Amino acid sequence: MGYDLHITRKDDWSEESGPEISADEWADAVAADPDLVMCQTAQAVADGQELMYEHRWLAQMVTHPRRSEKGAWLDWSNGRIDVKDPDDLLVKKMRQIAWRLDALVQGDDGEYYDEFPSSRS
Repeated sequence: MGYDLHITRKDDWSEESGPEISADEWADAVAADPDLVMCQTAQAVADGQELMYEHRWLAQMVTHPRRSEKGAWLDWSNGRIDVKDPDDLLVKKMRQIAWRLDALVQGDDGEYYDEFPSSRS
């Protein structure tokens, strides 16, 4: 089991209601960022078994040096972008995306990964 981070506009990423990032905003952010591409399919091998995940709004950080091992996938759903077990490089990219989307990066336990989370109004 891993630890996920989320790009969200909500006070708590897990809340049912609140401001959301639209699919169109996400698609525009991916299209505008040369580090990202909408890939729609993620493949990995775990315990000798090939796993595949497909989602229309799945993107990958194609410039990540370990993308073939770690994936570096960012998945939009429910008005937020989720990333499983991001390393420091991917967290940095998430912060850039969040800034562009007027959102914040938040961990599963509610902690923020932004420099100035209290400045958001």
